[in-house]
Amino acid sequence: MNKWQKIRLSDCCEIVSGATPKTGVGEYWDGNISWATPKDLSDLHGAAFIHDTPRKITEAGLKSCAASVLPPGSVLLSSRAPIGHVAINTVPMATNQGFKSLVPDAAILEPKYLYWWLKTNSAYLESLGNGATFKEISKAVVSRVEVPVPPLPEQRRIAEVLDRADDLRAKRRESLAHLDDLTQSIFRDMFGDPVENPKNFEVRPLIEWIDPGRPITYGILKPGEGTSDGPKYVRVVDMKNGRIDPTNIRRTTQTISDQYRRSLLRGGDLLMSIRGHVGRLAVVPESLNGANITQDSARLAVDLRSAYYVMECIRTPALQNWMARRTKGAAVQGINLADVKNIPIPAPPLAEQLEFRDRATSIGALKAAHSKSLAELDELFASLQDRAFQGGLCS
Repeated sequence: MNKWQKIRLSDCCEIVSGATPKTGVGEYWDGNISWATPKDLSDLHGAAFIHDTPRKITEAGLKSCAASVLPPGSVLLSSRAPIGHVAINTVPMATNQGFKSLVPDAAILEPKYLYWWLKTNSAYLESLGNGATFKEISKAVVSRVEVPVPPLPEQRRIAEVLDRADDLRAKRRESLAHLDDLTQSIFRDMFGDPVENPKNFEVRPLIEWIDPGRPITYGILKPGEGTSDGPKYVRVVDMKNGRIDPTNIRRTTQTISDQYRRSLLRGGDLLMSIRGHVGRLAVVPESLNGANITQDSARLAVDLRSAYYVMECIRTPALQNWMARRTKGAAVQGINLADVKNIPIPAPPLAEQLEFRDRATSIGALKAAHSKSLAELDELFASLQDRAFQGGLCS
């Protein structure tokens, strides 16, 4: 175990809350002061630094509320909706009230070290939240959080090790994104935009592509706490890069699964998310024959010969936008099955669909290899994070 001193954040950082100027006062907005929201941190997709913000406020707007301008090198910590998003600003920046940002004492704490400690302990920070409608951590709670503080050179070394490991993960994710782009590029070259339908293929609603004996349906409403050996069920979070990640697949009871026999899966089926992240798709592997799904996704029992074509067709920006226009809801957004059944799918000759399937499955094999490598890197990174703040990376 390390012997690093633990220091309260209030003793090594200035803790700064944010605020929002009145939105109806024009003179407070569209100025030159960057102004961050938790969504802006979400949109960084894991990047450590925030260089700019979509919305900016004026000096008058800043003076009208309790916001403060944070110096570059501060650590922005979202304190609600959600708790635990973190970034380091590279320019002077204010925030809204969804932050308890930290200005580290340069003689005690390295910003990048603090950034990684907060990222590693996001679950702990979330557990400190209070509130009925949504959880929030207060300034008083943040001030009492204790951080292990090794000497500054060791802090920099730890941050550098985690930076390098995270860069490897980022490059693997980038490779996966390029392979996704390649599949969509091949689709566009072969078939064009499915809404514009430049090759004048017959257009058939999605329901006409589905096995009539296995209609489009959603799955289990309440899977329960589950068992260690019951039937598996797939959640939207398990659907990644057109595949189903088996790592964290959960199980329900046989009794619950039997109540939803209508949504049992077969290898080659398509799944599409219909609540929350509408429009995410994945192919069901043979290993999940007999598994089930939740109410947040729909099973699409497309003919195996056309499944890859239909999936990539729905994944095009044109049809994603088509679904977005039909997505409704306040707390949780979703699309009705009636609209899903009517998704317009152009029908090229089967020979062309099969050619596309063969090319897409070749790319899919590469994606599977990259996904496996990314999973291994994620596991390694988690181990490094755990060791880093326990003194396990000491030279």
